[in-house]
Amino acid sequence: MREMLREFSEQSQYFGFVISVAAYLFGCWLRDKTRLAILNPLLISAALVIAYLLGVGMDYDTYNKSASYLSWLLTPATVCLAIPLYKQLHLLKEHGAAVAAAISAGVAASAASIFLLCKIMDLSHVHYVTLLPKSITTAIGMGVSEEAGGIVTLTVIGIVLTGLMGNIMGEAVLRLARITHPVAKGLALGTSAHAVGTAKALELGEVEGAMSSLSIAVAGLLTVIVVPIVSGLI
Repeated sequence: MREMLREFSEQSQYFGFVISVAAYLFGCWLRDKTRLAILNPLLISAALVIAYLLGVGMDYDTYNKSASYLSWLLTPATVCLAIPLYKQLHLLKEHGAAVAAAISAGVAASAASIFLLCKIMDLSHVHYVTLLPKSITTAIGMGVSEEAGGIVTLTVIGIVLTGLMGNIMGEAVLRLARITHPVAKGLALGTSAHAVGTAKALELGEVEGAMSSLSIAVAGLLTVIVVPIVSGLI
């Protein structure tokens, strides 16, 4: 049975795409049924796909080749996040200074925390520049890491884990910090946890989603500028 499944999976051109989408939809169903934040659909789908690949003995490269169609949708999906922002454009005009200050502070805090952790853990320059883009969306972070000489694969892992943590714990942290303003919530989630955090922001409300969408673009742009400047610190 294992050999049959592996052979079928390897011969199917769209196998990776289909199993990834199916696993994600199952994760969405499971999260909706249980209402547990820890059961994030992205986390569940990743675990299911890994378990399947290990179970049938299929290598990652073969899977990735048939799942590459998902990567084509990454940039358009990120661009589509501009729609809720357009609907809330008046809020951006009203809170422009606060928005700029909040996103800039978030990017600076991310870079500073990575620098301190790398110093404490005695990590090399390669690992330092690999982790610097962890809080921006994958579409931008991969290019930033590659340009700075980082390990792109580890950068993607860092970005995914950062987004998952923001999605799972973000609302609780906001509640603990007594942050109630919808604009502040959206900026915090988008700046710290990129697109996955924005998914949580959209669940909280349209204003939160709009501000989080804005944070993805601005934080990504600022990180592109900041990384070459600070990459030589370690």
